[in-house]
Amino acid sequence: MTPHLALDHLWTAAGCDAAALDAVSLIGEDPGLPSIYRVGTLATAAIAATGLAAAECFRLRTGCRQRVEVEMRRALAAFRSERYLRVNDGPPPALRDPVMGFYATRDGRWIQLHTNFPHHLAGILKVLGCANDRAAVAEAIRGWDGAVLDQTLADAGLCAALIRSPREWAALEQAQAIANLPLFEIMRIGDAPPESAGRGGADRPLAGARVLDLSRIIAGPAAGRALAQHGAQVLMINGPHLPNIAPLVIDNGRGKRSATLDLRDAAERDRLRGLVGDADIFLQAYRPGALAARGFSPEALAQVRPGIVYVSISAYGHTGPWAKRRGFDSLVQSASGIAWTESRAAHSDEPKHLPCQALDHATGYLAAFGAMVALARRATEGGSWHVRVSLAQTGRWLQSMGQIEDGWRLPEVTFEDVQDCMETVDSPFGRIRGTLPAERLTETPAFYGRPPVPIGTDAAAWAE
Repeated sequence: MTPHLALDHLWTAAGCDAAALDAVSLIGEDPGLPSIYRVGTLATAAIAATGLAAAECFRLRTGCRQRVEVEMRRALAAFRSERYLRVNDGPPPALRDPVMGFYATRDGRWIQLHTNFPHHLAGILKVLGCANDRAAVAEAIRGWDGAVLDQTLADAGLCAALIRSPREWAALEQAQAIANLPLFEIMRIGDAPPESAGRGGADRPLAGARVLDLSRIIAGPAAGRALAQHGAQVLMINGPHLPNIAPLVIDNGRGKRSATLDLRDAAERDRLRGLVGDADIFLQAYRPGALAARGFSPEALAQVRPGIVYVSISAYGHTGPWAKRRGFDSLVQSASGIAWTESRAAHSDEPKHLPCQALDHATGYLAAFGAMVALARRATEGGSWHVRVSLAQTGRWLQSMGQIEDGWRLPEVTFEDVQDCMETVDSPFGRIRGTLPAERLTETPAFYGRPPVPIGTDAAAWAE
């Protein structure tokens, strides 16, 4: 698999005009990071598809065509944006709780715990009956068989994953449930008249388009950020009671406004419903069914706002016994055989993750790509649309690309190595140094029109 073939797959699967591919230049080849997986191909293709979809939205609005260029090293820098983030020239941000990581079990297996949210950490410590200390957690886990602990934590609504081989994953009912699903889905869910991708002037592909971003951490926020860098007005909506990770709020908040609404409250739900009435895209990354239970299903919002593009991001897919299991990028890597395969190739005694949160970032870009394809369809044929992606389906695609023998031996790409991929901006958090958008459009360069702001800075209202 090459970046060009991967992009062709995405573009064709979305039913887009193949002629547009002639306007794309892709530079670089794997390995771009130390991994046996074709992470660079994944990054380049996903970002190029997003840039090309933005260019097509611009063409539909103005008749102007443009070229799109993506260099693999810049795409990989974007895929590691949270790792390269710096605030006030300080050290790399702390992104993980000390207890998070791999642990050996009684039966010779490995399990990964994900404890970045305080309530997830507290819940795991309660199940294990131990202190908040890595050594104490390791000792407690040595008293459990891996599969039993994995299921016990999942049943308790906590975040963990037994390290499985690809063969073990393929045998699971969850893997079989999503095996025949496409990489992404773009489905018409209602009727509406044709409508432009944005409002007012068209100096940027998504100028005037309004996006509600109900997501946290990386995949969903990265999708909203990708839409913002092409001119959309993105309003991030967080629950005031929900936990977050501060560096990710900064990194993925670039280009966005930020408000809070408590969807447990009927009046606050009404306020969100009012915002939906004037939105173009509703982006959400809650577990399948969670927002539908609050009255915000795709079908319900298509009634509120005919012409809406509803985007759903999940961890393990929307169907199967794990559909509502809590999950994050690293857990999907662990469950699906990626961490097992990386460790075997590197002759490591412990499991080994990819050198970036590749499933998160790729899924985010695929979500933004799907949203823009849906906007283009709305412009030509009308309708309301539902775009659906998941980390597990993205991971399956990465695994299908084949492996690079000894790719894991590639040297690390350091912060100093990517300085030409970075920009510095002033923000309420201080002076922020972050990665630039990786796609280059000749007529409408991608950029962040706003610095990141603290959660709840803005009113839950559209800017005029």
